[in-house]
Amino acid sequence: MGELNEQELHNLAMNVVGKDLEEKGFEFMAVNSKLKKDPQFVCLKDKKLHFIVVKAVVYPNDPKAYDVVYMETMKEHALKFKARTYYAGVGLANAGDYEKPVNKEENYIVNYNGIIEI
Repeated sequence: MGELNEQELHNLAMNVVGKDLEEKGFEFMAVNSKLKKDPQFVCLKDKKLHFIVVKAVVYPNDPKAYDVVYMETMKEHALKFKARTYYAGVGLANAGDYEKPVNKEENYIVNYNGIIEI
């Protein structure tokens, strides 16, 4: 089976969050889709800078749970730029069987509830 690797899962999550941000009127200043290169999105909205960290979270892990210490570090970094910091966790699961990995041949389910301000 063509199981999706970490980067491919990350790219799926980036697409979900990118569409959401676009629909909400965010203007993209910088996009970084490399794994472990945060933030993924640097955006402008209402003349304010926003840093958005995207994480693909595979079932059964909770997409709303984030590394508090890491995100506080990211927030300190963002404040130097007078930016607001957000976390965007995107839950991904195999649609046919949650216990199986997400793969290229089967549909997947997305669990995404928007960005969370840190």
